[in-house]
Amino acid sequence: MFATYLIGLREGLEATLVVSILVAFLVKSQRRDRLPQVWAGVGLAVALSVGFGSLIQYTSTSLLRTSESRELFEAVTSVAAVVFVTWMIFWMRRAARTIAGELRGKLTDALAVGSLAVAGMAFLAVIREGLETALIFYAAAESAAGGTGPGSLLALAGGIATAVVIGFLLYRSAVRINLSRFFTWTGALLILVAAGILKYGVHDFQEAGVLPGLNDLAFDISTTLDPASWYGALLAGMFNVTAAPTVLELVAWVAYAVPVLVLFLRKPAQPAKPAQPAKPAGTAEPVPAAAPAADTSDAPADVAAVPSPRA
Repeated sequence: MFATYLIGLREGLEATLVVSILVAFLVKSQRRDRLPQVWAGVGLAVALSVGFGSLIQYTSTSLLRTSESRELFEAVTSVAAVVFVTWMIFWMRRAARTIAGELRGKLTDALAVGSLAVAGMAFLAVIREGLETALIFYAAAESAAGGTGPGSLLALAGGIATAVVIGFLLYRSAVRINLSRFFTWTGALLILVAAGILKYGVHDFQEAGVLPGLNDLAFDISTTLDPASWYGALLAGMFNVTAAPTVLELVAWVAYAVPVLVLFLRKPAQPAKPAQPAKPAGTAEPVPAAAPAADTSDAPADVAAVPSPRA
């Protein structure tokens, strides 16, 4: 359940921040008349995301007749979800400093075009998060013991609701959160969730007969890690850590989790400053001019990225 809650919280907060930036920009620009178009685009994106998730579930439960085809479908969606998770967390780390300025620039261009452009811009800004959420949720829920049942749906809805509340409080400047740190920690946890999803996908490929080694266990610690215990269920539900994985499952988990975590947590290298030429002896230091005001449009992804309409 925690994995699906985390997915809803992470993806929901990204979408909420995007909407908050758009709404705050329109309010501060005295363009409240365009707010209905923004909400229309957001609503359409949410509806299509829910429809996409329902289509995935319907395909798995009703359109696919054999167990082999269902296992293969779940394996493919698991791999696709891992690709989306990996791309999403690295994209957010790279774009966090500039996303607010880019969104404001795109919305300015859309305002010059008309109402449909504003709605379309809001739709495109949210639909990516919605489609990612639907796909990742399905893969994560299927890899857990409960599947896409009511409990998983409630956990996802709880994560999204929490994200909406946090986004609203940020918008009203009622709370301050270091979003850079938040996305770093949730990104690291999502990498472990994605490793579990990939492990589950490999197992499905094995059950579908695409990959060999279904009965070749890497180890069996069922006597130590009881799958029926609360901690065994917690590890299986969060990160798909099981007591008796196959060799290929273990290789896939380690081969993904270790290098991706290292790359994600490694701080990007700072560009080296050019060396200053030596000054001749006796040369007076010039008086520096007054520094211009700092441009905070590309500040780190913290609460300043969501301006309050009351500012």
